[in-house]
Amino acid sequence: MGTINLVEWLGYLASGLVAISFLMKSITKLRFINMVGAIFFVIYGVAIQAVPVVLVNLFVVGVNVYYLVRKNAG
Repeated sequence: MGTINLVEWLGYLASGLVAISFLMKSITKLRFINMVGAIFFVIYGVAIQAVPVVLVNLFVVGVNVYYLVRKNAG
């Protein structure tokens, strides 16, 4: 097992953020941290050329943005 490169670290960071987001009591914090993790997954997916990873995480980012904006607007 060799050293972990930057792209792999990005994947681990994204995974960690998504996992940590589910520990939040506040739905706003959960959505924000989850969104940041999903953004990192989009970057990771682009870096490893994994279109399914990019697409599902773009969807997750969109859902989180929608609900965060909706909550703050109403």
